Amino acid sequence: MKNLKYKIIYIIGLITFCTSCTDDLNVTPKDDDLFLSDDFFSSEDSYKQGLAGIYGNLSLTGLNGAESSNIQGIDAGTSQYGRCLWYMQDLAADQAIWSYENDPGVGEIQRNTWNANNPILRGMFGRAMFQVALVNEYLRQTTPEKLSSRGVTNTQLLNDVALYREEVKVLRALAYYHLMDLFGKAPFVTENDPINTAGPEYDRAELFSFIEEELTAVLPSLKEPKTNEYGRLDKAMAWMILAKIYLNAEVYINTPKYTECVTMCNNIINAGYTLEANYLDNFKADNHTSTEMIYSIQSDGTATQNYGPTTVLINGQVGSLEKNGASLGVGTDGWGGALRLRKQFVQKFNGTQFNTDERKTIISADRPIEITSISTPKQGYILAKYSNISSTGVAGSNKTFVDTDFPLFRLADVYLMYAECALRNSGNATKDQALLYVNELRERANNGTSSNITVNDLTLDFILDERARELHWESHRRQDLIRFGKFTGGSYNWTWKGNSQSGIAIPAHFNVYPIPAASLASNPNLTQNPNY
Repeated sequence: MKNLKYKIIYIIGLITFCTSCTDDLNVTPKDDDLFLSDDFFSSEDSYKQGLAGIYGNLSLTGLNGAESSNIQGIDAGTSQYGRCLWYMQDLAADQAIWSYENDPGVGEIQRNTWNANNPILRGMFGRAMFQVALVNEYLRQTTPEKLSSRGVTNTQLLNDVALYREEVKVLRALAYYHLMDLFGKAPFVTENDPINTAGPEYDRAELFSFIEEELTAVLPSLKEPKTNEYGRLDKAMAWMILAKIYLNAEVYINTPKYTECVTMCNNIINAGYTLEANYLDNFKADNHTSTEMIYSIQSDGTATQNYGPTTVLINGQVGSLEKNGASLGVGTDGWGGALRLRKQFVQKFNGTQFNTDERKTIISADRPIEITSISTPKQGYILAKYSNISSTGVAGSNKTFVDTDFPLFRLADVYLMYAECALRNSGNATKDQALLYVNELRERANNGTSSNITVNDLTLDFILDERARELHWESHRRQDLIRFGKFTGGSYNWTWKGNSQSGIAIPAHFNVYPIPAASLASNPNLTQNPNY
């Protein structure tokens, strides 16, 4: 059980999306007299409650339980931040298949046949822009002038609010990072714009500059790594977002930034994080205690019930034949074989060197590796990576909604980013150091040195495959494949890529998703991505 739970998500209750189909992505106060007055901030606790609301938007979809959503017109789960991110990064690539294609939007994502009307795209775009709106309003309501007008003089509170403001700016940068990566553009609005402003369209170059400048500006004011309370971010989170945009800079702005990426990686590596001794402890019900977790999306089976990524992944892992839910800490049948593995991912673990690899939680007994029918859950191997049982064997607090946090950023990813930059000839990363980092991961996975590689094995193709082995089902795969030039086109095909059982090439414009039709309707400044 976590020490700190963001139970009271006031801002989410006070702000809602408009119900008009042409304005469904505008954000307005549900009760102007309440939210825009000083009533909400009448107590000193309200400032932290407001902060909790913004963090809570990464986990929750509404105030009235897991089925509620403050984005109108789509299922609650379809608008959950981490779940939509997982769909768009991992389900769209070569790692997983979802059996139940009657679930809106899923079939088009995993078959790479999406269009601008896909509800998952709308959910992700809307949830991210909702995050931007929450941050903007919090910043409007917590200026020094506002605090002074309310008679706030408590020095500790003033200092706390100043820190809260810097933290929410990082959360806004995270939302814009995901929008930049997934959609290539977004409406740009800040606290300096009036509520419901239809922001101008920012392309990747403009979003990149904003994210970089914003994070660089707030970094000195953030808490040192590992010193903030559970659930809140620190300097390492900002460094991680910067490392990610620098790693992918050639995709985003056609300019390599690998040297800058290594600087951010070194900052994190030198900040006191260490690899968790047991790989799988990063994905259990008490993974908030992991020594390598930089930031995770919170999940609590009692306090924050939602159909987020870990609830979906753990219930979905349960095989239709195996009925292994009890071993994962959920109901015996789970969701009846919702998730299975595409053959190409399974083959990343081929070879005797992976016989003792703890990352290989693949269950294959009595199953064909080929998935010839997506709706047949007994086809394809299954995974057992995530668990709703703690590292000490204690079951989670709920058999459906899990206690396991989603590992958004962790140290292992930093090691692999460093290694990739070294191979891409970054001026301040060495191949020898990269080899040490990679072998640390493999030693951890094998409880020894039996799977270590040599410097001659360390190639870019190896790094791409090692990222799949280490980071599968953690919302990285699509981005990785794009960076390596293997997502679109036909140089690398996987099962059901392009809606073909054996996999076929998909067009280059699929490297970004279309702007949702509802978003285009709500903001005349937005334009559709080419060829959609």
